[in-house]
Amino acid sequence: MSRPAVHPVEPPPLIDGRNDEAPPRRVRMKDVQGMPGTPAGLALRLCQFIFTVISLTVMATTSDFPSVTAFRYLVAAVGLQSLWSLSLAMIDAYALCVKRSLRNPALITIYAIGDGIISTLTFAAACACAGITVLISNDLNRCDINHCKRFMSATAMAFISWFAVSPSFFFNFWSLASR
Repeated sequence: MSRPAVHPVEPPPLIDGRNDEAPPRRVRMKDVQGMPGTPAGLALRLCQFIFTVISLTVMATTSDFPSVTAFRYLVAAVGLQSLWSLSLAMIDAYALCVKRSLRNPALITIYAIGDGIISTLTFAAACACAGITVLISNDLNRCDINHCKRFMSATAMAFISWFAVSPSFFFNFWSLASR
């Protein structure tokens, strides 16, 4: 059974009034899976991209989505998120191929701010579309003349893509806060 012990730490001896020993190396935190440049980070970006593209194509293939502002907002938000996720997935894939770390503070700041903005836009658009879809299907009972099932599935894919972007934002924000 081990016992806790406190050992005094003595400073290194001074030689000729100065310390010739090199300063101790800082321990660097290893990359947490889900952060930029990791395989899990790439997987999150690809999931974001896939679900936003599904949401975008399902919504864009309906003929009457431009008639409702919330649906147009969803198409714009998931279109922007798909471009953001694809570009960051390509950066992550490149970093994994050349075995480089993406722990640059400026880069992580851009990732965190971009993920925060994109997640807010996507969540707001998905909530707005969910409200309109519930209005059309439950309150107005007009699903027979509208594409309610498509609207619901596009909204669900937008929520799933928001669930995929949230961990990326929190990992990047946590990395910034732990500096």
